[in-house]
Amino acid sequence: MNSEERQSVIEALIFACDVPLTFSRLKEIIGDITPEQFAADVKVLDNIYRESSRAFEIIEVGGGVQLSSRPEFAVWIRRMLAERLRSRLSRPALETLAITAYRQPITRSEIELIRGVDSGGVLGTLMERGLVTVSGRATTPGRPLLYATTQDFLRYFGLNEIEDLPKIRELQGLVEGDPHQVNMTFNKVAEQPSSEDKSGSPVVHESGAVEEDIQPGAV
Repeated sequence: MNSEERQSVIEALIFACDVPLTFSRLKEIIGDITPEQFAADVKVLDNIYRESSRAFEIIEVGGGVQLSSRPEFAVWIRRMLAERLRSRLSRPALETLAITAYRQPITRSEIELIRGVDSGGVLGTLMERGLVTVSGRATTPGRPLLYATTQDFLRYFGLNEIEDLPKIRELQGLVEGDPHQVNMTFNKVAEQPSSEDKSGSPVVHESGAVEEDIQPGAV
């Protein structure tokens, strides 16, 4: 197929896909395409949307590309989705998620050491919502489970990869509510060594059922 035909196919796939369309997935579907062609085709499509003043654009998120409404239409979309947007993550959930994101892979005991409270219920709910998953086991005694964020976490926060997370210092002064307490939490996250640092050994990753006693909690 020529470039115009390929762009039309890519546009249809991005539109129909409920998750970010990655290059590897696209190649599985249409076969003969290079990463450079994919990037160029996406750029052409996005330029067409911008030049025709469409209400949407193509963004890079979760390791792929996805259609997204433009920021200036957010107020109208919020009105339409008001009920849905009320179901936000609570402060304990955001705190646990932040610790996991910045220190992953991390054990439950390490999360609780930073937070100072039991985090089993919140972890369970974050797993139910697909934001956190078990990524393996540490090599420390007892081989506790390790937790890490998921692709859905990247999509939820509009990130393309985990490296796109803001630096700890960039978050300070930008939080609402009780910035002093949240800054203290983020500072503690930054000061804590990771699972690998604490054990002195590389982390062993493997799949397996969740055996740790985690119950869903309110988020």
